[in-house]
Formats: sequence, structure tokens, C-alpha cells
Amino acid sequence: MTDSSMIGSAPRRIDGRRKVTGTAMYASDHHLPNMAYGYGVFSTVASGKITALDLDAARKSPGVLEVFHHGNFPELYHNSALPMSFAQILKAAKSDESRLPFEDDTVYYAGQFVALVVADTFEHARAAAYKVKVSYSKTEAVANLEQGMKAGKLQDGSPGHSRGDAGAAFDNAAHSIDATYTTPVETHNPMEMHATVASWEDGRLIVYEASQGVVAHRNSLAKIFGLIPEKVEVRAPFIGSGFGSKLWIWPHSVAACGAAKVLKRPVQLVVPREQMFTTTGHRPETRQRMRLATDDQGKLVSVRHESINTTSFTDPYKENCGTSTKSLYSCANVLTSHKIIEVNRGTPTSMRAPGAAPGLFALESAMDEMADKIGMDPLAFRKLNVSDRDESQNLPWSSNHLQECIDQAAERFGWSKRNPKPGSMKDGTEVIGYGMAACNWDAYRTPAEAQVSLRADGTAYAICGVQDIGTGTYTIVAQVVSSITGIPLDKIEVELGNSSFPPAPVSGGSWATASVLPAIAEATRQAIEQLKAFSTAPKGVFAGGKADQVSFEQGQLKSGDKTFAIADVLKAQKQASAFGEAKTGMNDTSKHSFRSFGVHFVEVRWDPGISRLRVARVVSAIDVGKVINHKTSLNQVEGAIVMGVGMALFEATDFDERNAMPVNNNYAEYVVPVHADQPEIEVILLDYPDYELNEFGARGIGEIGITGLAAAVANAVAHATGKRIRDLPISLDKLMELPPTMSA
Repeated sequence: MTDSSMIGSAPRRIDGRRKVTGTAMYASDHHLPNMAYGYGVFSTVASGKITALDLDAARKSPGVLEVFHHGNFPELYHNSALPMSFAQILKAAKSDESRLPFEDDTVYYAGQFVALVVADTFEHARAAAYKVKVSYSKTEAVANLEQGMKAGKLQDGSPGHSRGDAGAAFDNAAHSIDATYTTPVETHNPMEMHATVASWEDGRLIVYEASQGVVAHRNSLAKIFGLIPEKVEVRAPFIGSGFGSKLWIWPHSVAACGAAKVLKRPVQLVVPREQMFTTTGHRPETRQRMRLATDDQGKLVSVRHESINTTSFTDPYKENCGTSTKSLYSCANVLTSHKIIEVNRGTPTSMRAPGAAPGLFALESAMDEMADKIGMDPLAFRKLNVSDRDESQNLPWSSNHLQECIDQAAERFGWSKRNPKPGSMKDGTEVIGYGMAACNWDAYRTPAEAQVSLRADGTAYAICGVQDIGTGTYTIVAQVVSSITGIPLDKIEVELGNSSFPPAPVSGGSWATASVLPAIAEATRQAIEQLKAFSTAPKGVFAGGKADQVSFEQGQLKSGDKTFAIADVLKAQKQASAFGEAKTGMNDTSKHSFRSFGVHFVEVRWDPGISRLRVARVVSAIDVGKVINHKTSLNQVEGAIVMGVGMALFEATDFDERNAMPVNNNYAEYVVPVHADQPEIEVILLDYPDYELNEFGARGIGEIGITGLAAAVANAVAHATGKRIRDLPISLDKLMELPPTMSA
């Protein structure tokens, strides 16, 4: 590599100026000629049938073009129901909600699309939508997990894991605990609302979409509308975050595309914030039973993690809570299982670190309870039981520096000053609590493709069908091109987020960095090889020489004692650019197990006099392989930590248990962390390259920061208050001492 210092440096985002000046175009910023605007009509019951639609007032409303519903929407096709493999991810087509919009007259959840008004302006569409009168025959709704357990039958979720005999080992153990932990529904709430702008042009469907996967979105629309993928183009150059809710296609996108086809004009449809709580996914409610047992020395001898999550009546979503449990700690006897139960809510979907975020809340809370049971320091207990290989697959780790993470973060945090007695550490009116928890996430690499051009004007151009969802993908792509060519970042143009570009995976699962950068690097090297061929061709700067005798050093081609810049080589041949393309595949998973590791240390402060609880300080150490961009990597972990604070203390989407109607589907009543809730955050990035995964040694970093954070907060709260809160969020009512007259 020409400039190895570029990888691991901390340049600012190359797309930052466009974002802060307002020139970056998001989905709903596109206003096409003759564009119409859609506004949804959403169900006001959670379960039942549509018996009548009174559309007269809406159709007479100013500017209305059409009102779509189950009686007049074009016939469409279902998306693929086939299992998706990582090897075929570039051809993936997936819907979280498999039911097509307006497919029938059945209502499965509150806030479901039941009609779509399209008008000449947004205001006219909204006004008319409010005039649509819908009559329902209601049936009894299943509002939550508890009701689901009484009304329905548990279904098997994703494959669990079993080794040894966890039951027998538990029964014969020296020490054991048996505890159940619950997490509520959480809603993603990205800043940018879900939006679609759809246009049909000469039989081609062009879509501007708030999507974390333009290629997968294209593939899905092609299947739904009976087209070949080449007839669909999805564009998402900028996305205002998604946290998993924008990974796969939702009904609003199909509805906008169908309306545009019927009306023969572009249609824009933005999902209102209230319906983003109902119709674009959420983290499901979970109930997790943890049974841990140890020997006299504190070594784990049995671990059982049995989880249940809610799903919709239309789709069996599985929240794989036990994925970390089966391998994070060493234990010969382990059982993890996942089951699902249907409720009248929209289909859940991936939310930042799906499975691991709620799963590690349960596991790492239980680890603290187990340490307390045997009278052992929680840190020492974890270090004693950390696995040195993946026992679930009987494979060595590709890289695992969790022990060092614990040591470094503990020292920086000051864990040695912790008095183990609950409530013993005080500062004025505040009681201080120290807690810790491990964090853990998968490390994947998928196929990806890319193209790179080295241009005669001294600039470079890189193109790939991956998306930048706010994580800094534009910048790290440019860093790779710069590191190989020596071309400065300000002379490298990067285009992403278009399904017509070389295909790449969704931006989720912390896959993008590990998957895309090898393709960018190989395409850059292929462009350099073409440059060498140009240099030795007739009239080339090294005419008559051999390409394999030409080297590329410090951004220049060299042969013998002569050197030429890229631009000189191209101008000699009257070439506009040297071009390279690459298709890279997966890593070999047969010899190593790939995961990322880390630890959080948390200080909470509890003032019982005024019932105030705050997370004051967080120190996290993260092992994600080689860090490509130190600045954006820190941003990712810091943001994940704040999101974890929200999970621990505030976030819960509530549903009326009488009718399954959403209660707090707005930003006023769904509480998220604000600036006043920000703790002091220190993040340590260990930076050990994992070359078994890719040539850069880089694993993804987007998700690991939220895993384990809620548990670390809960453990700190238990240390401060003496109260073990097993049901998130840790709201103040769960900590307050009630007067005798108000005791439960």
C-alpha cells in the first residue's frame, strides 16, 4: 500500500459539508415534475375486518386524484419467501411484512394501511385522508406477550443450541440462580422518516427511497411488480439513519409505486411519525429465563437461556437472544432456545444489534446475580469464565481480546475503588453505583462488487451499491482508494446508494465495512494494472517495456530510473481513465469463528430524595479488529452507548392492554435520551487487525456498542440501590420506596 497511515487515521467525513449545508438530498427532498402526494389512512382498530369505506367526502376534497384501497389496488405478487443466505445476499429479496398493502380487508394491527389518498399537494392529500370513514367489525385483540401466551400457542423460533446436559449439571451444581428478564417493545425512531418517491419511466420503475439496502429493495420491487431487476432502480445516496428499520421493504414503498403506476405520474409518500411506531417495524417484546450454575470455584457448569419474543400474525420474526450466550463464556453444558408468540402488532424487525441487545441484558444481568450469589467480584467472575474458543462450533476465535478489554477499561474506569456493598458509595445526596457488562456481536463478510477509475485530471472515482446510513462509508471508501493510490481524499469522488451501481449488501449487521472495502481495494488495484498496461503500450510512457516490470510507488508508475504520474500515463494514451472492477466473496468460516468483543463500565448516580437516576459515566473498551477511521468509529460507539442508555432507562412503546392500540406513538411521550441525559463517555479501541476476515483486518463497529450497555446500567443500579431490576426500562417507580398506604 502506498500510504498505510491513511488506514486508521481520523479524517473528517468527505460528505460532511453537503450534509451541513443542506445540499445532501434525502428521499423526501426529491420533488419530480408533475409529482403527486400520498397520505395514508391507517386502521383505528388492532384486529378485525373492514366492513365499509365511505370515500365520498375524500373524493370531493380539493386536489384529490384517487383513493386506493383493497377494492381497487392493482394486483401484485408476493416477495420471495425463500431463505436468504449470505452467499446469495446480492440477490436477496425480503419483506419484513410479507402481506402486500391493501391485499385484503383484514386488519392485523393498529396503524395498518387501509387506504391511500393521492392528491396534487401534500396538504390536500392529508386533508382528504382525514375525511375517509372506515367501518370495522372488531375482534378481540392480543395486546402483549402475556395475553399472547394465554390466547395462542408458542411457535419454534430460529435454531437454538445445545451441548452437554445443562439440566443435570444445574441440578447437581454448588450454586445456581433462576431468574426471568423482560424487555419491552422499542421503536427505532430515525431522524428521517420513511419515505418513497416513485416514478415509472418507459416501463422502468425509478424509486428514491430511505433504504439501508438499495439492491435488496430493487430485487424486492422487481418481484412484487413482476419485473426483471434491471427494470428497477432504487436510489438512496443519503439516509437519515435507520437502525435496522430501513433494511427491508415495507408496505408504504409498494403502495407508492403502485399508485404511481396507476396514475402515470410520480408519487411521493412519507410515513407520518405516529405510523412509524406501527407499520415500519420495532424491536419486539421479550421474556427470557436465565438459569446459571457454577461449581465451588465459580466456574460455570450450566447455562440455559430460553427466550420468547412477540411477532405479528402475518410474519414469524425471531429475536435471537441467545446468540452470544452459546459462546461468550466457557461452559460444557449450554442450552439456548427461541420461541415466538403472535400478537396484534406490526411485524418486528432488526433494531440495532437484534437479539444481542436484549439477550445480553439478560445474560449479563444474570452473570452479575450469579457473581453476587457466590460472593465474587463481577469482573473476576467474568474473567474466570471468558471462553478462549467458540465452544458452540468447536472452532478457535479469529481474534478475541476480551480479557484485555476488561483490564484496560477497568483501570481507566477505576473499578478497584468499588466497594461491593450496595448503597455504600456516596457523594453528597447521591448514591453511586458501579456496574459492568460484556458486549458482543457477530462479524460477517459477504460478497460485494465495486468499480474504481483513476482519471486523467488527477482525481479518482469509486462507485458501489452500498449505502452510507450516516456511519461514514463514503469516507472509508475514499480512505482505501487513497491508501493504495496516494491520491488525496479531496480528489476522490465516491458515489454510493444506487441499485444500478455494482451490487453490495445491506448496510446492517455491521457487514458493510468488512464486505465492501476488499472490493474497493481490489478494484483500485485492477485500475492500477490497467494503468501499467497503458504505460507499456505503443506510445506509452514505457513503450516497449513489460507491464510486470512497472511498479507503482507513492502514486506514480516507475520503471528503471523513470517515474510518471497517473495523469501523464493516461494523457500519453489519450485515455480518460484507467478502470478497475472487482467481485469479492465471503471469508472462510470453516476454520475460525468470527465475533467482536468488548466491555462497558458504567457509573450511575441515584438521589433517593428527589428520585433522580442518571448515568454519569461510561468507559467502554471495544475489540473490532483494525479501526479504519478512528473518528467515525468513536462516533459509532458513542452513539450506540447513548442508545443503550435509552434502552436501559427510558424507551418502551406502550400498547393499551384492552385493545392493543398504541399509547405513546409520538416523540412527546416516547422518551429517548436528550443532551441532558448524556453521560461522560470514554471509548478505548484496541485496534488488533483480524486478517482472517479480510485484508484490512477490519470488523464492523455499528452495533456492538449497544450490546450489554443496558445490563451494565442495571448492574450499576443494583449496586447503588440494592434493587435488582429485571424488567426494562428501569423507571423511577421501580426504585422509589412507596409510603405504607401506597404499598403494592
